[in-house]
Amino acid sequence: MKGGGLAYQWLKWRAMGGLVFGRHASAVAIFDEILRCWPTDGYALASRSHVRAQMGQRDEAIADMQALVAVQPDRNAADWFNLAYLLEDAGRFAEAEPAFRRALALDPKLDRAWYGLGLTLIRLGRPVAAVAALKKNTELQPMSPYGWYQLARVQFDRQEPEETKKIIRHLKGFEPKVAAQLERETGLVA
Repeated sequence: MKGGGLAYQWLKWRAMGGLVFGRHASAVAIFDEILRCWPTDGYALASRSHVRAQMGQRDEAIADMQALVAVQPDRNAADWFNLAYLLEDAGRFAEAEPAFRRALALDPKLDRAWYGLGLTLIRLGRPVAAVAALKKNTELQPMSPYGWYQLARVQFDRQEPEETKKIIRHLKGFEPKVAAQLERETGLVA
């Protein structure tokens, strides 16, 4: 338990109550109070970041996640993934890439991080690396169409029509609508 024991638990319960009743600003104020007493509290930093992101305060949410991974870099892969996701969403791709890679160093099976890394690498203009990341995502999530779709798009952009057709054929087996969409977008018929 935290150094404050009951005081910490009371603040935590109040913050959760604020969230349950949709009082996000109140919950943020309580997380602020927790962080004044316990500046490196992982729960409060992660929670405040999440609430701020929901409130559209992306820069503040990023700052909270950066503070969290600075003081607790090995707490868990989800912290790094959340930071990377926020950075990617903000168009800060050069910063998102190492955050996705750190998440994957902590949990190589974090399929969402492979997907996010793939998208980031696409936006950074590194299609070969994006293909590798998206292939890893599809290995970990073989029935999810998202990684397959992005992989097909990258292969098409790389002028690899046969690889693109293979993916379209594969998608026809479990996501025919996505396969049809790719056929329309690429002009390739598998």
